[in-house]
Amino acid sequence: MLEIRDLHVKFHNRDREAVAGVSLTIHDGEILGLVGESGSGKSVTAMSVAGLLPRKSCDYSGQVLLDGTELLHADRSLLRQVQGRDMGVVFQEPMTAMDPLMKIGHQVEEVLHIHTDKNKQERRAMALEALAAVELPEVEVVYEKYPHELSGGMLQRAMIAAAIIQRPKLLLLDEPTTALDVTIQAQILELLKKLNRESGMSMLFISHNLNVVRKLCRRVAVMQRGVLVEEGDTEEVFHDPQHPYTQRLIAAIPTRKRKEDAP
Repeated sequence: MLEIRDLHVKFHNRDREAVAGVSLTIHDGEILGLVGESGSGKSVTAMSVAGLLPRKSCDYSGQVLLDGTELLHADRSLLRQVQGRDMGVVFQEPMTAMDPLMKIGHQVEEVLHIHTDKNKQERRAMALEALAAVELPEVEVVYEKYPHELSGGMLQRAMIAAAIIQRPKLLLLDEPTTALDVTIQAQILELLKKLNRESGMSMLFISHNLNVVRKLCRRVAVMQRGVLVEEGDTEEVFHDPQHPYTQRLIAAIPTRKRKEDAP
């Protein structure tokens, strides 16, 4: 489905590689978690997959294959065909990722303008269907609202609706729950599970929180300073981490006992 082969990325203003030889595979219908602290290279890896790497600002090598199509070195016309149609992206901060001057419905259906010849009524119907699929209430009302009129959780759902409206093969999620409170975070995770279960959509879920990844992903990969240090079944990695960095990440997860022992 998705195969990353020996990916290297080095920005011109940095001394070391942001991504140093990462190789990963995501199978059809799989949700893979990619975890690590800030600066570990998670988001740069996702940018490389999504075709959002600022090519003039960095040196890069390797391969990114989506169903056999090479994307890392592809020209912009091919990337434009893939983005939105075969691949959807959900960012961490929906308020900054969405256009504050454009209504929600128009932003959700924007990808249809690029990749289809559907008319206005057809686009609206598909946008309403996508908003309903992410369990937003009163979708016709939400369709007419602007981003600032929605809560953080509703806005994140709207971003997911925009990412899945074309039913892409792969969904990239870059820290999509970090800015949300725990209750809304749990709802978004359940929504992603449902979308994966019902559509078979593959997902790359990026997070610094191993506990969140454990709730969603059956397989996890751990990055440190641009290097993939551990990969495997989530429960196996959680219960028997092999790399010292993974061990430290797991040790840092708050538990009831640690909270009680805290001063």
